[in-house]
Amino acid sequence: MNGKQDKTRGLLAHRWRRLTLLGLLYLVQGMPFGFQVGALPIFLREQGVGLEAIGFSTALALPWALKFLWAPFVESRGGHSGSRKRWIVPLQLAMALGFLVASTLDLPAQLPLLMGLLFALNALAATQDIAVDGLAVDLLPPDELGVGNAAQVVGFKGGMTVSGGVLVWLTAQIDWAGAFACMALIIAGVAVVLWATPEPARSGHPASAPGPSIRSVVATVRAAMLQPGMMAVVAVIASYKMGESIIDAMFKPFLMDHGIAAADLGLWLGTWGMGASILGSVGGGVLAMRVRLIPLLMAAGAVRMAPQAAQVLMAMGILDVTPATAIGVALAEHCAGGALTTVMFACMMGWVSRDAGATHFTVLACIEVWGKSLAAFGSGVLATQLGYQGAFALGLSLGAVFLLLVRALPPELEPLRRPL
Repeated sequence: MNGKQDKTRGLLAHRWRRLTLLGLLYLVQGMPFGFQVGALPIFLREQGVGLEAIGFSTALALPWALKFLWAPFVESRGGHSGSRKRWIVPLQLAMALGFLVASTLDLPAQLPLLMGLLFALNALAATQDIAVDGLAVDLLPPDELGVGNAAQVVGFKGGMTVSGGVLVWLTAQIDWAGAFACMALIIAGVAVVLWATPEPARSGHPASAPGPSIRSVVATVRAAMLQPGMMAVVAVIASYKMGESIIDAMFKPFLMDHGIAAADLGLWLGTWGMGASILGSVGGGVLAMRVRLIPLLMAAGAVRMAPQAAQVLMAMGILDVTPATAIGVALAEHCAGGALTTVMFACMMGWVSRDAGATHFTVLACIEVWGKSLAAFGSGVLATQLGYQGAFALGLSLGAVFLLLVRALPPELEPLRRPL
């Protein structure tokens, strides 16, 4: 009996080490993106930048939408017998250096240089994401897709919380230069920890196995994308964040235009809101281990629409824009969105081919990014032309379209039923 208990404890300890490693890596990746979506709109609005320009600033995340172009190269050099760490550690050090340079800028005078740095930081984080996604696909067995993607989403949003929430709130004491320096120190610290940690063995591939060629990776992913039902999957992935992105990109400017201070937004939305999102992500991960994923995806998408409807009512003037209303709606929306994201990413990881996991998952992730980025990119124009109420109503309608697309998925596409 003791031997069986020891084995169980050993398996649980191994699982937690695996999840902690993934969580730290995704935390680093979330910091550049978190600053862009959480802190940059507040900073730009403080400088008097218009809504259309704030919406266009989401183009700084373009590397996340284009990373599929260099994913086969990353996988061919870091897959199977190759070390993922040889990609990840240098990329983290480069990100730390980028934030350190940002801390020396004279803002807002050197705002264009800051924008260029953010683009480069997103490119570095997106490249790291390819290697880390491949590591996650290799390490996570089918019964850990839910909890594994919870660690992924929680880690990423933890990084977003630090860069887009906590440090924005602290800018009143440490200013923006201090916030950038803190981000540099955090990323460098994770790089040191990773360098000192042995890379876990990847199941199914002996240590002596050569990495796949770029051509074989591309051929494997092409064959996987041509399987029956994949176009329906693509439609679901592309649409799931569209409406949310339109609303989220303009919700902070909407609240600022109603007299809510930037520091309060950093605390309420960037910190408390991300905390609610992390809580929702954990809940989604736990449910994903016990419930079939496609019905759970449908349920999570329906729940997300409730706080979005409240945002529409706020923009219409039916709900008063008060701190209590803003906090309550934001916490509910972040919690529901966090649960949906975990379930969506668990589905995506269940749909990929393990023979080219990093690249195939990257392709699906890029489809998700294209969907939400195009929506966010045009959000400022929509808010200018339709008003906040029209833009938010459109976002709510796109959430309903997503539910219809999920409902149309055939049962055989249930991820946990498919061979991995």
